[in-house]
Amino acid sequence: MARIELVAAMAFGLEAIVARELKKLGYEELEVQNGRIIFRANEEGICRSNTWLRCADRIGVRMGEFTARSFEELFQQTKALPWEEWLPVDARFPVTGKSVKSQLYSVPDCQAIVKKAIVERLKDNYGVSWFEETGSLYAVQVAILKDVVTLTIDTTGRGLNKRGYRQLAGEAPLKETLAAAMVYLSYWHNDRALIDPFCGTGTIPIEAAFIGQNRAPGLQREFSAEGWPSIPEKTWAKTREEAQDLWQRDLILNIYGSDIDTNALKLARIHAQEAGLEDKIFFQKLPVKDVRSRFKYGHLITNPPYGLRIGSQAEVENLYKELGTVYRELENWSLHLLTTLPKPERFLERRWDKSRKLYNGRIECHYYQFFGPKPPRRKDSKDLFPKTVDNFDNN
Repeated sequence: MARIELVAAMAFGLEAIVARELKKLGYEELEVQNGRIIFRANEEGICRSNTWLRCADRIGVRMGEFTARSFEELFQQTKALPWEEWLPVDARFPVTGKSVKSQLYSVPDCQAIVKKAIVERLKDNYGVSWFEETGSLYAVQVAILKDVVTLTIDTTGRGLNKRGYRQLAGEAPLKETLAAAMVYLSYWHNDRALIDPFCGTGTIPIEAAFIGQNRAPGLQREFSAEGWPSIPEKTWAKTREEAQDLWQRDLILNIYGSDIDTNALKLARIHAQEAGLEDKIFFQKLPVKDVRSRFKYGHLITNPPYGLRIGSQAEVENLYKELGTVYRELENWSLHLLTTLPKPERFLERRWDKSRKLYNGRIECHYYQFFGPKPPRRKDSKDLFPKTVDNFDNN
């Protein structure tokens, strides 16, 4: 199979995590940029990256990148690209775009010109004057930044955060890709306990369970490129077979979520059931001040209310004080929290060990991490990791 350039797009701040994911998949030729990573692979790379990446938003085939300051330059350089290598004669190829700080600032005009250039190229290659566009979807994206044009064909379809388990959403849902990144950054391991004391609809616990089981997040969904004749069905089948083989379905996990919102917890249980994790994650209606654990070591990973859409500032600060009290009682645990609240250490009575800027949608946040001591080498796992936690059950 031919070597091609692929583009993994992600939220700002997640580039290093996605780069680590790609290297784990065996893709070493990486070019990391703000909000995207360009990597080299073959057609199988389209299947594997869509199926396995937890923190990227989508995967595109990079058709070309060039400088254009006029519509004529945009047209001619777009037409010069080998679109016929990807688009069959019946392809559906809508064009969407964006332009930032560029002379070609009219996005509708740029989209129309790119579309026309592709049509002219395909006319020359297929010898037809009209395209019905009744076949598979090849969504073309034109992005112009400071006069540099990047043209890609989307392979993903619905964003990679759409795992298939969350058909319903709460009032302020956390994106699945960000939740997975929070778990990755915590360095949580599947033999340790994990509690989310503000679990909402359960996204962090569910993404942690996927990671803990080594379950490919895209295993049970479809992608746009599955309908492309240039990628054989057997390549997709091979990728899914590999993912099935690596999925540790029967692994015992100690993952717990709590919240005071009855409706959110109802959705969390539905989502866990849709994900096939109803017997792997335990949810409980519980105020944060009552969270306790018999586990000597573990991780609190959470996205508390910010006070922007949910709760007043005074209420939010009181929750952080309660979280601080709980964390001090869990003396060997680590705490990882995503928040817009400045200086959360004033409520936790200790300085954070790491802080990283992340974006929850369009909201700029910081991910503060407070590390506990490393557990000793395990001799008897029963002493360190019992199967039950105070205050939690499966009701």
